[in-house]
Amino acid sequence: MFGLKKDDKYFEVSDADNVENLPKDAWKVRPCEWYKEEYKDCKSVKARFHQYFVYGDTVDCTQWKSDYMNCMHFRKKHDLESLEKVVASENERKKQRIQSMEQNDVWEYRSNPPENWNSRMPSWMVENKKDSLLIDTQNMLNEGIDPTPIFTGFSCSIL
Repeated sequence: MFGLKKDDKYFEVSDADNVENLPKDAWKVRPCEWYKEEYKDCKSVKARFHQYFVYGDTVDCTQWKSDYMNCMHFRKKHDLESLEKVVASENERKKQRIQSMEQNDVWEYRSNPPENWNSRMPSWMVENKKDSLLIDTQNMLNEGIDPTPIFTGFSCSIL
């Protein structure tokens, strides 16, 4: 069904030759091992403490496991229904992130940048930054000098 570019064991959505049959948002699917790592992290003692602190209870981690299983099923059997389930899960995750962001009333969202967003830096900041490598490099570029030699010759040895 799908031609493989790599060993079948490591097949990912991005490796498919025949992408016409894939769901529209198939590019959102992560490597299968990432879902397994997310599940393991979600179930860890450290994560459970964090969840209890933030939410007052532990969260349900089964979706990560389900995504891993569906991803692996797609990887092994090239089953589009399994892939569609993972895509739907990723879309739901995105929807929840956006909803959470929109419900956040701590920050006031703006439609335009502040009027003084590109004003000059305060004099104390200019004074602190005048001897920085970034300023030296910018001055060299402004004068038409190649700053590359500054960055060559540095080396790091770990013994």
